Amino acid sequence: MSEPQTQLRIYNTLTRSKEVFKPIDPDNVRMYVCGPTVYDYAHIGNARPAIVFDVMFRLLRHVYGETHVTYVRNITDVDDKINARALRDFGDDIAAEKLSLNEAIRKVTEPTFDQYQKDVTALGCLPPTHQPRATEFVLPRADGKTDMASLIQNLIDRGHAYVTAGEVLFDTASMNDYGQLSKRRLDEQQAGARVEVDASKKNPGDFVLWKQSSGDEPGWDAQFRLPNAEAVMIHGRPGWHIECSAMSAAYLGEVFDIHGGGLDLIFPHHENEIAQSRCAHGTDVMANYWMHNGFLQVEGRKMSKSEGNFVTIHELLETEKFGGRKWPGEVLRLAMLMTHYREPIDFSVRRLEEARNILASVQRWAFAAQEIGFSPEYDIESPNEGVLSSLADDLNTPAAIQNIQRQVSVVADRDAQETVGHDRRLAELRQSLRLLGFRVEADLDLDLVAKAKQSIDQRLAFIADKNWAEADRIRDELLAQGIQLKDGKDPETGKRITTWELKR
Repeated sequence: MSEPQTQLRIYNTLTRSKEVFKPIDPDNVRMYVCGPTVYDYAHIGNARPAIVFDVMFRLLRHVYGETHVTYVRNITDVDDKINARALRDFGDDIAAEKLSLNEAIRKVTEPTFDQYQKDVTALGCLPPTHQPRATEFVLPRADGKTDMASLIQNLIDRGHAYVTAGEVLFDTASMNDYGQLSKRRLDEQQAGARVEVDASKKNPGDFVLWKQSSGDEPGWDAQFRLPNAEAVMIHGRPGWHIECSAMSAAYLGEVFDIHGGGLDLIFPHHENEIAQSRCAHGTDVMANYWMHNGFLQVEGRKMSKSEGNFVTIHELLETEKFGGRKWPGEVLRLAMLMTHYREPIDFSVRRLEEARNILASVQRWAFAAQEIGFSPEYDIESPNEGVLSSLADDLNTPAAIQNIQRQVSVVADRDAQETVGHDRRLAELRQSLRLLGFRVEADLDLDLVAKAKQSIDQRLAFIADKNWAEADRIRDELLAQGIQLKDGKDPETGKRITTWELKR
């Protein structure tokens, strides 16, 4: 394809600088993002990378074309807690060979996997191009796609891994520039806090590629060839880091464009991914650009169960645990995007209320657009230029949102509505909202929206007459059609007003 008109700039954690994005192949721009461990329901911290990299996915699709972007987000279902639960619930069936370990793990993790899909869909996230499960890539595959055991064998063959005490370990000293991403030198990897002290290791910073399972622990049988040509069978399970090296190579190749994830993954996870991938494939890089979203706190404190501020996406969407009410997915999404993805975020009720008010103003514009006769037939593919340029500058979503708010003010101005180009501004605004992952009135049936406006007026009349039964009936009918009403007061006049939002 020809050079895109929009030039993207990305802050690259690998170089600690903002760089012009140049894909390896503009016809197949490739991005990998570390996904959740499906042991339990995803918490609100897990929502941040899902939303951030969904916006990046949408932006790449806009710039390079929907069919020219491949987005892979993995599902981690290889985990000692998951394995233990599978053994507890299905141990007898595994022993009797009625279920394979993978099948037992699938039964254990399917409910949390399904809930995660519902959660991120409610947050407005598009499905990735591929969403592989770690269990599907442990051993060699019939389709020949890269797997963990074969990748480990490559590392042994190339002199970057060794077998000791029933484990296969990565030899960090075999890589002369280990630590590029985190900027931690090998001599700084002291035994202690983050590195398990193990007398069998050559170096304190060496990490597990394959760990032997004890007799009462589930695992997979993997055979490895040693440098002396001896073969050893180890019943065990893969280390954490190797799964992403295998799955990214399986779908994106040995070198790809963008690798994303949370700031907490830089060390050791992403550092060790780079080491494994580069050394197994003999490449200079694993990914050309590394993007990391910042940390999340809840009401000014680190989120933890001991603090009592641990909250899942599901709880925010479906219960009144946080702030005494349920929060629509679009409000949660906007609350995340109001802070730049690389900055820390304080997730609070106040922030959600601010996001809700911003969305309400946008949705009031949606009604205004219908009132002045905006035609859905007038459409363009491009968002507002200010919104697009903000997103193209290292995904500056706060600036994009501010630009949208300014655009809403313009299109809602009665004098501006009579000017040439107003329909175009409305269309640009609609595309701007969609680029950020928000629905607008044009995504609904406009006849329904018009009827909704009439119904809201009727409901306000019933409320004025204190006919609560009829008012509730109209509210419930609109809710069944996907429109949720919010009653409030105009802060200036004190007059009752009713706003609405789309319910996913």
